Amino acid sequence: KLCYEHSSTTAEELRLCIEKNQQEVEDQESLVDEFGMTPFHVLFSSAEPRRELLKVLLDKLPYYVLLGWKDANGKLAMDYLVTNW
Repeated sequence: KLCYEHSSTTAEELRLCIEKNQQEVEDQESLVDEFGMTPFHVLFSSAEPRRELLKVLLDKLPYYVLLGWKDANGKLAMDYLVTNW
């Protein structure tokens, strides 16, 4: 949810939320929304993605798995990154 509200979310808020919900974070499917998007998909599909949020995601989430996850459109998070960054 915080990634959807990235324009008003601070890196510290995101970090604290991930740490508070660490047990859920370990279940990778709990990190996927109804469109099959991971936090990386959401951040990378933003018109103005924020690097400080990306740093938190890379530090706190199992990115090596989530970056390989395809959303409902068959796109990887990296597909959005290339298009929008």
